[in-house]
Amino acid sequence: MRAYATAALLLLVIFGAISAYLYRQFTTLAAMDFTPPPVTIATDIARIEQWQSDLSAIGTIRAVRGVELSTEASGEVIAVAVTSGRQVTSGELLVTLNDKLEQASRENQVANLELARLLYERDQQLVKQKSIPQSQYDRSRADLESAIAQLAETDARLDNKRIQAPFSGTVGIVHVRVGDYVEPGDRITTLQDLSELELDFTVPARHYAQLRQGLAILVKVDAFPEATFHATLQAVDAKVDPGTRNLLLRASLDKGSRLLPGMFAQLSIDLDAPRELVTVPETAVTYSLQGDTVYVIEESEGALIATPQVVRSGDTRDGRTVILEGLEEGTQVATAGQNKLFRGAPVIVDESVKLGTM
Repeated sequence: MRAYATAALLLLVIFGAISAYLYRQFTTLAAMDFTPPPVTIATDIARIEQWQSDLSAIGTIRAVRGVELSTEASGEVIAVAVTSGRQVTSGELLVTLNDKLEQASRENQVANLELARLLYERDQQLVKQKSIPQSQYDRSRADLESAIAQLAETDARLDNKRIQAPFSGTVGIVHVRVGDYVEPGDRITTLQDLSELELDFTVPARHYAQLRQGLAILVKVDAFPEATFHATLQAVDAKVDPGTRNLLLRASLDKGSRLLPGMFAQLSIDLDAPRELVTVPETAVTYSLQGDTVYVIEESEGALIATPQVVRSGDTRDGRTVILEGLEEGTQVATAGQNKLFRGAPVIVDESVKLGTM
């Protein structure tokens, strides 16, 4: 019996010690404060700003005077008077085709014209003297006019054998060489007047009421990523494309733009209709598949807490983002440190905090 009593006493002592230890542990844990420490953030105020309304589009640059030169006649190339990339003047000879047959025909027709003129002038005198009938004089006059027309026709064929610059500009790559045989429609080269450039682009037809001549346009191209060029809206097409419901527009680029026809351009059209919009720093908006979120800073029981607010954001310019829905002017929002925030999180505002240090 004494052994049982001793064992029971030992168990009582052991379990009592364990109970006392656990009691102290739970008491200590209950006394601890598990409230998360405040998150240090930077904030800013949502404010009203006046923004110009703009419309984005993409377009293609083209020369006001620019053509692909080809030939209307077939024949062998006997002379190439221009080199690729050269500046030429209006009327300058570029390429000549074999015209020996036309030259020989012209010499014959010049002789025929001279003979017809002499006969006409002689008959003109004789008919006044009534030495020949009127019909012979009429025949002489008709022969003269026919000879003039035949010579003009040959001159026209000769002109078709010579490709000349229709205006002053820059010649592109020349695609023919002496000895090549060309046919009507074959490409010879391109000629572009780079002093005057324009832009063709389309916008949805719903914007028609906002468009008018003279609107300013900002232009960016991949060839000069750091540069912005300027253009002016010149014309709006008189009809909407029924297939795409888009409207074709044309703008003129300011001179000295250094751009080339055919370049792809990104456009921003200033619609000259300023709007007052609520804006916040672009770092205040958190983007996700569930929606755009802004953390609003509010005061509760003498402390500042963060509350997520779903918003609808718009354009971003110069470091600020438009909030179209979900936020009012004057609301304080977090601009740095949002990755540590959650609903109801206590915060401390420190304006010296930057996004890169969080």
